[in-house]
Amino acid sequence: MAPAVADVVVSMDDSSPALRRLLENNRRWAAEITARDPEFFRTLSHQQAPKYLWIGCADSRVPANEIVGLLPGELFVHRNVANVVTHTDLNCLSVLQYAIDVLKVEHIIVCGHYGCGGVQAAMTNDEHGLIDNWLRGIKDVYQGHRAQLEAIADQTERVNLLCELNVGQQAANVCHTTIVQNAWRRGHHVSVHGVIYSLDDGILRDLGVRIATPSQIEPIYRVGGLAKG
Repeated sequence: MAPAVADVVVSMDDSSPALRRLLENNRRWAAEITARDPEFFRTLSHQQAPKYLWIGCADSRVPANEIVGLLPGELFVHRNVANVVTHTDLNCLSVLQYAIDVLKVEHIIVCGHYGCGGVQAAMTNDEHGLIDNWLRGIKDVYQGHRAQLEAIADQTERVNLLCELNVGQQAANVCHTTIVQNAWRRGHHVSVHGVIYSLDDGILRDLGVRIATPSQIEPIYRVGGLAKG
């Protein structure tokens, strides 16, 4: 029988080599931060006040804070495969509500990246397992832009265009939630943006997606008092 968690006492010397490396890295990182700002962690432990919610891909090559140069506490982050926002994902919706209603973020950034494996998988008829259900919405994006996508001969360019289109759709999905629309109705100024990251050069590109009012979404998706906005 496995020991209860409370009975397990592990020192760093008992850690596996892989975990020990991470723990050592963490100590160096904490020491460097403290050397620059001795009060950083003391202040951070009492509050977080980010202005941004980041909804990005879980790809390990797209670390949210690092690529936008923000410290812990400055960016609230949710990540999943292919930066998907669906209205049945209670995880994402809970993050969204907490970010808006509690943290009072002002900007929601949906970030995709070129060459996304999830997007590539959605473009095929191959079976990948449970994740096929998760990627179904990206297939809908493909179908909605099929003529435009299939007019592109180069596969890499076709994938990258779908990565951009997917960001636009997920940004729209954020705005279709009652969470965002209720915030607008209360007078909370929150904007939703779409950006995409290039693994080739490390540059984040603005896709020109910015939604800040219910008038920017299709009427069928507007809720309650916003329906005539």
